[in-house]
Amino acid sequence: MKIIFSRKGFDGTAGGCPSPIVEGRPVSLPIPTKMPSRTRYGDLSGHYGDLVTDLTRGRLTAESWCHLDPDVASECLPRIAGWRGALGQVSSAQGHLAKQNVGRGDLFIFWGLFRPVEHDSRWKFIGRPEHRIWGWLQVGDVFDLGADGSRAIEQHPWLEVHPHVRPGWKSPNVLYLAADRLKLGPKQLPLKGWGSLKRGYRLSAACSLPSVWTVPEWLHPGKGGCGMTYNPPDRWKPDGSLQTAARGQEFVAHPIDSSSMSDWVTSVLMEATS
Repeated sequence: MKIIFSRKGFDGTAGGCPSPIVEGRPVSLPIPTKMPSRTRYGDLSGHYGDLVTDLTRGRLTAESWCHLDPDVASECLPRIAGWRGALGQVSSAQGHLAKQNVGRGDLFIFWGLFRPVEHDSRWKFIGRPEHRIWGWLQVGDVFDLGADGSRAIEQHPWLEVHPHVRPGWKSPNVLYLAADRLKLGPKQLPLKGWGSLKRGYRLSAACSLPSVWTVPEWLHPGKGGCGMTYNPPDRWKPDGSLQTAARGQEFVAHPIDSSSMSDWVTSVLMEATS
């Protein structure tokens, strides 16, 4: 089983600012898009339209098209029966996942750049930015869509709103559908195979730049861990921290100590039920 630390949501490049932490909850803002989409920020339930308008100072608004991917928060839109989480990937990022043989049973852990906000006539940032884990998706099925997503829609009509089944994409264009339930080896967790966290999990080390993480021993090569792609040995520090790579969407880990990995993932994701 592989763990993919998957960078998703707004940051300084995609969107131009962090996603907000609203009353302690990370709200991952989908990135803006010029590709085919059926979803505007104002279509999403909650404060998405106002948040995007205020935090980008009007560069984006509730009428701007967004790329709702990964789509793992059921409350964001009205859902068709049978809906479950899905993630699309293309180009070099998908090439990297394919090279690492990512497929059924592997677990995407979504993280992004976040910063606390408050509302005083408008939304505004307060506090310092940080990297947080905000959601997950365990792969149950994989569709190689190419430029035509009609086959996936025929099998799963609820996929019609997903951006990666819209026309206009070039190969490789792959869709990862979530498993029904989350399973870590023999351990069945009382969670769906996808979801978002209520409070998230802070990756950034205290009093550091957001890109410096405190990492578990099962991941740290200097402590017998497996490491992960895009992050060579010189980025892992003796104090147990990691200076994460600025580039790359998908950091793939091949755990050596599956028991420790399972315990850590369980502790992070079970927060979703609390």
